[in-house]
Amino acid sequence: MKNMTPWWIRIPLIFFLIFGLMEYFIDSGEQPAFIAYPMAAAFMIFVLLLLIGIEVILASIENVLFQTLSDEAKERYMASSSQQWEWTWGKNMYKKLLGSKPMEEEGEIVLDHNYDGIRELDNELPPWWVYMFYATIVFGVVYLLRFHVFNDYDQDTEYLTEVTLAEAEIAEYKKNAKDLVDVNTVELLTEANDLAAGKTIFETSCVACHMADGGGGIGPNLTDENWILGGGIKNVFNTISEGGRAGKGMVAWKQSLKPLEMAQVASYVLNFQGTTPANPKIAEGDIWIDPHMPVEEAGAVDSVMIEVEVDTLQFKETIDEEGTVIE
Repeated sequence: MKNMTPWWIRIPLIFFLIFGLMEYFIDSGEQPAFIAYPMAAAFMIFVLLLLIGIEVILASIENVLFQTLSDEAKERYMASSSQQWEWTWGKNMYKKLLGSKPMEEEGEIVLDHNYDGIRELDNELPPWWVYMFYATIVFGVVYLLRFHVFNDYDQDTEYLTEVTLAEAEIAEYKKNAKDLVDVNTVELLTEANDLAAGKTIFETSCVACHMADGGGGIGPNLTDENWILGGGIKNVFNTISEGGRAGKGMVAWKQSLKPLEMAQVASYVLNFQGTTPANPKIAEGDIWIDPHMPVEEAGAVDSVMIEVEVDTLQFKETIDEEGTVIE
């Protein structure tokens, strides 16, 4: 009997085949099955010991049978087992692709050139090289027809397509990597989990100055339209990151909070706009108008501001010097 493969190839091959099947059929989440389930690791150890045991038993049976043979049969068996297996088809294909003559046939292609005893052989080009050359010709013809006859996409179209795909991938990456935001790229977060995280941060670090309902205390009122350092997500994010006015504003939180956390609390703060706190602090700063707001909406906001200022002046004129309201 002649073994096609030695034991040190058979055992790892069968072992990893069973291991791969186990990992494929057992749903263990992100962890390998043998880590998630200790029983799976114990099973693979059992399989390894079983394979080794089978090989030992087969070797023992082979040795017992060998001892029962005659001397002539033993010699034939030893000669057969010592023969190495060869991949005949692959070897012949390699010779065919190489296209070289055997050394005993080189005399048929030797040339008359002789340089200090060095002779030249008239070998043909290797078939693999010739086939590749023909393949390049076919490729060139197809390329010519596709791009210069039928006018398929050009370099400009390919560039725009690649840029569009890259921008989509960047947007998706930024969506899943919110910690990379800064004052220039931050956007208003509207997802419930982000606002809940912002609320937690606000209630932990901000209520002492701004109150839980944003009405203001030591810090300014967050519910009105007035802002000392500008409104909008970018300005609020920058104020949280860099701190307020020197000597009288809040501290810079960029050393304590991550960019994502600052974006979350800034988005939560902007939710206070338009709410009614229990004890609102008087408005501070100027009414902030989004510079990116459409012209129509900006004009409407200006009209409301003018009406509010006129009403305030009229109300002041109805109060006498003693502070009583004139009917």
